[in-house]
Amino acid sequence: MKTGMTVVGVVLAAVIAVFAYYMIDIDQTQEGALPDVDVSVEGGALPEFDADVGSIEMGQAEVEVEVPDVDVSTTTETIEVPTISIEAPEDDGVLDDDES
Repeated sequence: MKTGMTVVGVVLAAVIAVFAYYMIDIDQTQEGALPDVDVSVEGGALPEFDADVGSIEMGQAEVEVEVPDVDVSTTTETIEVPTISIEAPEDDGVLDDDES
């Protein structure tokens, strides 16, 4: 059952990605601009710190641990998954400033 839910999740993610890429046709009709801003700034200072830190030493040691021996087998099953048909919007013929 988890495999079926995983397949459905992957299919839904793919549908959302396709929808986001192909189903939206956006044409820019006007350039944007930032507002004009006058700023007066005086110099500042960063805080100073004095820190004493400890030391760390790294090393290696050999130890024996019990490790489980696991054998996994899989089977292939046929399941039904949802399908969807998507048609992208047609180009409306509006040209950007760089395309004219």
